[in-house]
Amino acid sequence: MLNKSSNNREQLEMISISQLVPDDHLLRKVEKVLDLNFVYDLVKDKYCLDNGRPSIDPVILVKILLIQKLFGIKSMRQTIKEIHTNVAYRWYLGYGFFDKVPHFGTFSKNYTRRFYDNKLFEEIFQHILKIAFENNLINTEQIFIDSTHIKANANKNKYIKKVVQIEAKAYQKELDDEVNLLRKADGKKPIKKKKEAKTKYIK
Repeated sequence: MLNKSSNNREQLEMISISQLVPDDHLLRKVEKVLDLNFVYDLVKDKYCLDNGRPSIDPVILVKILLIQKLFGIKSMRQTIKEIHTNVAYRWYLGYGFFDKVPHFGTFSKNYTRRFYDNKLFEEIFQHILKIAFENNLINTEQIFIDSTHIKANANKNKYIKKVVQIEAKAYQKELDDEVNLLRKADGKKPIKKKKEAKTKYIK
């Protein structure tokens, strides 16, 4: 007998967003081992406490960046789009079903003002990636970073340090390039970075 399923799309349910995120979801593991409160102390000099427009919570800003990295989303613009509809992403950011997700342009402005052309971003993500490696959230046996193949070192701590330094720098370059593409589309000049020493090849 042909059985047609009923359409319950408009059915109202009493449910929390947390109930829809599986216990074994990667972001639950990340939330458990990665305390990002250290970010507030690092960025406090970049914010005005009693003046100016409300900004994106810096921890939310970092979590959005982390979502993109963990799930291999090709661009920050696409990451923002997926956060709108992905329940697990909303849960990780502390958003409810109806909380407004930052527009990509808003994200871009906040990122540029706080992280562009300084070592703060690199410092934050080195710390995050180090914890991720130590908790086996990332495979440390071998990894391709910025077109460089780095083999696992017998000294695990030394290896992790090398990897996180290059990975953080490479990721910041990707974000900087995307921000400048947005500026170009808006008819603005790209933000030029200060010249820095070339990253040495890691054996």
